[in-house]
Amino acid sequence: MNIKSANNANQVSPSAANESYAQYLTFSVNRETYGIDILNIREIIDHQEVARVPMMSDTVEGVINLRGSIVPVINLARRFRRKASEGTKKTSIIIVDVRNEGEHVDVGITVDEVSNVLDVALTNIENAPSFGTKIRPDFIQGMAKNEGDLLILLNVDTILSIDELCLLNDKTR
Repeated sequence: MNIKSANNANQVSPSAANESYAQYLTFSVNRETYGIDILNIREIIDHQEVARVPMMSDTVEGVINLRGSIVPVINLARRFRRKASEGTKKTSIIIVDVRNEGEHVDVGITVDEVSNVLDVALTNIENAPSFGTKIRPDFIQGMAKNEGDLLILLNVDTILSIDELCLLNDKTR
């Protein structure tokens, strides 16, 4: 087992001392657990009222005002072409840094629940399969082995591609 909670990061076993790790924020969407590299995450906020924008696709929930900046919010379940869950007290918006044409853009994603940060040994990350997953393969950065389970590591630049989200919007008009 070369995945550990960041809360126990100081407790590294001698065999793992020479391994390289990456940290991933884990969260759930429709009872499935995913991870995003923490280097892509700006912050996590409680779900709040989102201003709907007319004629946008259902994938785009709307926009929020985050300390004076307008940030689009994407419903991750809908982006995966699934039914969105009912919001609860645990529903959160993860503000993610997305690269778009050489610029960095903040985009919010709605998730059912944020879990924790895991340290994942790079040797435990494998390429995404080309079939057998419930989401598009290009949305997956890799698969991490986690105590007998697999953690799907998401590629936020692909999932939240501004150009592709605009195409989704054009289809709804």
